[in-house]
Amino acid sequence: MRYSPDDFLPTTLKEVRRRGWEQLDVILFSGDAYVDHPSFGVAVIGRQLEKAGYKVAVVPQPNWQDDLRDFKKLGKPKLFFGVSAGNMDSMVNHYTAAKRLRSNDAYTAGGASGHRPDYAVKVYSNILKELYPDVPVVIGGIEASLRRLTHYDYWQDKLIPSMLIESGADLLSYGMGDKSIIDIAKIFHNGFNSKLFKGLTQVAYVANSRGVDSLDREKTVVLNSYETCQDDKLKYAENFKNFEIESNKMEAKTIVEQYSDDKYVVVTPPYPFLSQEELDASFDLPYTRQPHPKYSKRGAVPAYDMIKYSVNIHRGCFGGCSFCTISAHQGKFVSSRSWENIRKEIKEISLDENFKGNLSDLGGPSANMYGMSGINQKICAKCEKPSCLFPRVCTNLNNDHSKLLEMYRKVRKMPNIKHVYIGSGIRYDLFDKKTHQEYLKEVVKYHTSGRLKVAPEHTEDVVLNSMRKPSFELFKDLTLDFGKICQEEGLKYQLIPYFISSHPTCNMKDMRELSKKMKGLHFNLEQVQDFTPTPMTLSTAIFYTGIDPYTKKPVFTEVNPREKKKQKDLFF
Repeated sequence: MRYSPDDFLPTTLKEVRRRGWEQLDVILFSGDAYVDHPSFGVAVIGRQLEKAGYKVAVVPQPNWQDDLRDFKKLGKPKLFFGVSAGNMDSMVNHYTAAKRLRSNDAYTAGGASGHRPDYAVKVYSNILKELYPDVPVVIGGIEASLRRLTHYDYWQDKLIPSMLIESGADLLSYGMGDKSIIDIAKIFHNGFNSKLFKGLTQVAYVANSRGVDSLDREKTVVLNSYETCQDDKLKYAENFKNFEIESNKMEAKTIVEQYSDDKYVVVTPPYPFLSQEELDASFDLPYTRQPHPKYSKRGAVPAYDMIKYSVNIHRGCFGGCSFCTISAHQGKFVSSRSWENIRKEIKEISLDENFKGNLSDLGGPSANMYGMSGINQKICAKCEKPSCLFPRVCTNLNNDHSKLLEMYRKVRKMPNIKHVYIGSGIRYDLFDKKTHQEYLKEVVKYHTSGRLKVAPEHTEDVVLNSMRKPSFELFKDLTLDFGKICQEEGLKYQLIPYFISSHPTCNMKDMRELSKKMKGLHFNLEQVQDFTPTPMTLSTAIFYTGIDPYTKKPVFTEVNPREKKKQKDLFF
């Protein structure tokens, strides 16, 4: 189906006027091209606000280097400006692990680079605050979310303050803001009053000492100050441990971090993970599921092309890998969509005139966590562990794959569906004794295009333990099971393992062992990533401090760029 600009949230003053609006309630600025799809954060937030009755518009990839007309063209909103760098941290988007500038941008039409600044949230917010000092600015998205407290920035090679401090914004919405954004809009209905921020859930704000003193001490964790952490890496390691523990709790506390004698960042606890009904409602919003028509002559948006015929079936991840940001942003607890809601989206995709019958993915942060949760939720409510899978699968986890298998079978029977591929990585350490053989066989037989992705990440136990990943023996078992299934079914398929070089604890000897073991298993390695320290992960905290925040013991970490390159080169 072809859509006109008026089917999207407005992006120009003409589109606003055609709706009969004199003034907008909220204007959202994004570092990404505007794709009206549930996999793009600004589209979700915009549609949520629209559903709640607010007049909202999107300004995608504003030009920050000219006369700033993009920041002025829609005027002042009644409530607030919303700012996001997009679906990626702008520095991860721009630079490789070797700090080289990337030549393309998957979230820009035509894949063109140069359409967003470094530290986009900071740059956009600073401009808006200068142009409209009396209008509140709310920052969100993954860049703001994972920079909500003091954090190590790999590209500056130093600790930098919370994005709230850096950007001058009034409020930060972290995580998946489906619910919190509506609360924020309601707060600003009656004008700006920062005293009301204390009552919001899943936000961060700046407070003075009087505001901090009014917090419930028993429900508050006070971190070491920004200045203290700059002078003492062990103090920063302690901060990270406390942050991670609170981020992974079902019933978290408020976090407070001091920046000066009378300036603090306060992070309120997150919402409970979304119920099935709430998640269904988010995916039911009236998305066009397409890039805005304004990009028709500039070329495709590569990130959209990758996911336009894929279906996200859940949010959240309880894997707890030390290098991953998913749980810090989406949460540890999994929210799954109903079958009816998934079926409805697949039917909509199947009616696309360009759809050839092939779904590219039916997954999520991990392919096979759908419908899984703790057996006894009271035990989950007391749990502080970052992972339900490491060092072993939690005995309170229901990791039965039956519900997922049932859904696969239903999808395969739907009209106009020829193939359903599982493009998301499969967590083979999540397999249960009852259904894992059946699950793996069904995935290989019906849902593999010829290459099945898995992520052992390494072969050596010392590195895997640092990554919170399972023993390499599990991967060897998987290769045997995979090979047996392919032989039985007459399939010439490949298992594609992903690996990381230069992760904390990993040295050249470990890399040589990895190379040796993979050659022994007759793998030609092609999926290799040099470790990139991204904000607010355990691996990044160790990379910066050289200390394990939980044991306080020193950890070897390769930080020399040349030596990091040597580790990666061993793959090839």
